[in-house]
Amino acid sequence: MDYYTLSETEDKELKSIGLELMFLTPEKCSSEKGITAVELSKRVNIPVETVKKKLNILKERNIVIVKGSNPKYWSFDQYNFQRMPEDDDLFLLLCSFDDVDFDKYFSY
Repeated sequence: MDYYTLSETEDKELKSIGLELMFLTPEKCSSEKGITAVELSKRVNIPVETVKKKLNILKERNIVIVKGSNPKYWSFDQYNFQRMPEDDDLFLLLCSFDDVDFDKYFSY
């Protein structure tokens, strides 16, 4: 399988999409199956085609689950994410919280 490798500069769009899925709660989704690429696109303010490409990268790495075919519903696979090697570039990207505003994901 051909894995995507991150460049020296972080892939901000991939990180934004990954974190949005990671912190997505069922109350924020229109379906219990997950979120569609269109809904996710609106949440992260990234074009749908870019979101679909990034979702496929996450799918190849087995950290998102796809349900359905039309529309596809996407959800984060916490189980597989926790089993990723700690030195994996995607794991490091999604665990780099220095520039993350958690207020965006949680309401206190």
